[in-house]
Amino acid sequence: MARKNIAAGNWKMNTTVSEGVDLYKSLSEHNVPSDVTVIVGAPFIHLSSLIAVKNDNIKVAAQNCHYENSGAYTGETSPSMLADLGVDYVILGHSERREYFNEDNALLAKKLNAVLANGLPVIFCCGEPLEIRREGTQNAYVSKQLEEGLFHLDVSQLKDVVIAYEPIWAIGTGETASPAQAQDMHAHIRSILVNKYGSDAAENMSILYGGSVKPANAKEIFGQKDVDGGLVGGASLKADMFKNIIDSF
Repeated sequence: MARKNIAAGNWKMNTTVSEGVDLYKSLSEHNVPSDVTVIVGAPFIHLSSLIAVKNDNIKVAAQNCHYENSGAYTGETSPSMLADLGVDYVILGHSERREYFNEDNALLAKKLNAVLANGLPVIFCCGEPLEIRREGTQNAYVSKQLEEGLFHLDVSQLKDVVIAYEPIWAIGTGETASPAQAQDMHAHIRSILVNKYGSDAAENMSILYGGSVKPANAKEIFGQKDVDGGLVGGASLKADMFKNIIDSF
């Protein structure tokens, strides 16, 4: 099984529902290359409307979920609700969830288990802040995130997991890891996957880069040996920009 090329957009808390539907429709009209999977991660309030107009061209992801299927968790959304709705992926562990909502590796492991148990694939995020990068300890930092949040899975479950590496210092700052820096971390992630799960599983895992991807840099970043696509923020909110990124493989 070859690794998937993936262009995933994370809309974060942006667009009204009608704007989101219009953006989705514009993207779905694009002639997506047959070897590229396109995903948009939309706010919860958008999901029903996007599912209503969804086609096979553009997959739909939730940006988060709870680890219980039901219960007294006011304001939360469960993985069973998302599965019933018909979403295609769930994003877990985005740096903003970790930083602003104090989601740690143990909590994310519980969420991961719950989402997979409901038959939904996961985009699992990891990545280091600026102070860790400056210390030069980013490899150990990311290794711990994966070991504590992901490595309890057995190898058969990995087929439903995509890893997204986000250098936090390059999100929304205009800074971007160089293609060489992106490749170095992606190669490190793949090496620890080899150590844990073996080379076949590691080679079949898609690993995305998520740090200020734009049409101007996507082709060079995606051309790195261990980079299989991007988790795109701001550029995914503009149809023409995201289409250019989709065509960058």
